[in-house]
Amino acid sequence: MHDSQALAILIVEDNADLAANIADYLEARGHLVDVALDGITGLHLAVSQPHDIIVLDLMLPGMNGLTLCRRLRQDAQSSVPVLMLTARATLDDKIAGFAEGADDYLVKPFELRELELRLQALARRARTGGTLRRLKVADLVFDLDTLAINRAGRPISLAALPMKILELLMKRTPQVVWRREIEQAVWGDNPPDSDALRVHMHTLRSAIDGQEGQPLLHTIRGVGYQLKAPE
Repeated sequence: MHDSQALAILIVEDNADLAANIADYLEARGHLVDVALDGITGLHLAVSQPHDIIVLDLMLPGMNGLTLCRRLRQDAQSSVPVLMLTARATLDDKIAGFAEGADDYLVKPFELRELELRLQALARRARTGGTLRRLKVADLVFDLDTLAINRAGRPISLAALPMKILELLMKRTPQVVWRREIEQAVWGDNPPDSDALRVHMHTLRSAIDGQEGQPLLHTIRGVGYQLKAPE
């Protein structure tokens, strides 16, 4: 993630003027913004690019906001916070949005300053509150609640021990974690022979870096391992 204020934000809104107004305002405030003008493009960007938060219009061509949110939560197993926009303020609309996994709701028309405050509050809650339950390093995402892991939208399957090692390395990024510290975290005071960790690290590296151009997992010879975003 960027500093405590700057967020990577995806806006999915079919009104091009409104989308541009939101993007211009947020970019001027230092945020990084992607825009999609339809639901299908929005879903593609949501699962293929890492974002801190998504601003999602309810009424969209191609795929409406409710369907997009449902697919994001169920199919992609993404826990990225979603703020829904709608011109309709009925309770039924709000219930439907929350049922599909939205985190907050804003009714049009709205003040851009309020939108930014809501987004910062959602992102802060996701980082701290109930959930620093979602770890992210570059395009690698690990949801600790569902144990879903994906890189650039590609699902990754790991056994329990490599998964435990990955959690430790992601929580400590970009620090170097000593071999003995990893062994202690995984096996306690009874680590197996010295090759065991090497085997698990090989499995982990193949899973997360095997199909990607930029490696995230680095061996620091004689010391340990480091998981960090590319420079």
